[in-house]
Amino acid sequence: MILVDTSVWIDYFHNGPTADAVDILLANGKACVNDVILAELLPSMSARNETEVRELLLAMPKLQLNVDWNELVAMQTENIRNGLNKVGLPDLMIAQNAIQSNAKLFSIDRHFELMSGIHPLAMFKPSEK
Repeated sequence: MILVDTSVWIDYFHNGPTADAVDILLANGKACVNDVILAELLPSMSARNETEVRELLLAMPKLQLNVDWNELVAMQTENIRNGLNKVGLPDLMIAQNAIQSNAKLFSIDRHFELMSGIHPLAMFKPSEK
């Protein structure tokens, strides 16, 4: 499975450069979300009454989120030791979830790419489709 990050969904909804890759992942049943990503996306959709898109996201496969707080502290400590500062808790949780689930993460946020050099976080590249 490919965990599609909030940044990619936002780009997708604006028909940005990731749109074709997301379409292929969706068509092949490989795209998934988690509760953190949904919590980042759904409030604005609900506020704008984007019911159809909201329901489609809620119907997607969802990775079970098992937060290991000690592991998050260790991840953030390693980030800081490696000069990667200011990674927010939601992004740490998304990275941890991808690692725990053996899923690749599809994100256009640079800090995830940097984290993949520190942690066993596998990144999805659109050329892999």
